[in-house]
Amino acid sequence: MIIEPLPIEAPGDFAPVTALGYDDGTGFLALVSTGQPLPTVALAPAAPAALEGTTAAAQLAGPFVPTLLAPVYLALSGSWTGQVRVLRSTDGGATLHPLTLGGAGWATFAANACEPVWVESEAGAALYLELAPQSGTIAYRVSQ
Repeated sequence: MIIEPLPIEAPGDFAPVTALGYDDGTGFLALVSTGQPLPTVALAPAAPAALEGTTAAAQLAGPFVPTLLAPVYLALSGSWTGQVRVLRSTDGGATLHPLTLGGAGWATFAANACEPVWVESEAGAALYLELAPQSGTIAYRVSQ
């Protein structure tokens, strides 16, 4: 619906009109305007369920199959000593590789943390946690 009249200019005394719109979410047309721009943001696919738990004994937790091109976050908490490493597999967990950055170890922790650790770009790749507490209990959560 055009609220303000638009002037028609010569020489033809007519103006072809085109309107651009989209579904407003309720099944009605929403016209594109300055106050209502065309929605052009690509939304990421639904995030997988978080991989979470606690352990006081060494274990391998996983797999966590991340959504592509979105940061993967690792949260570690509790009162513990030991080591946690994030591992990656492209063959269903048969082969596990530690993450590296520039050839150096990456995503290896000896204390509580909450940070992004990886962005996956290969479909089907999965992440695992190698948890090796020496004392105490580690609470872990891998999520997107």
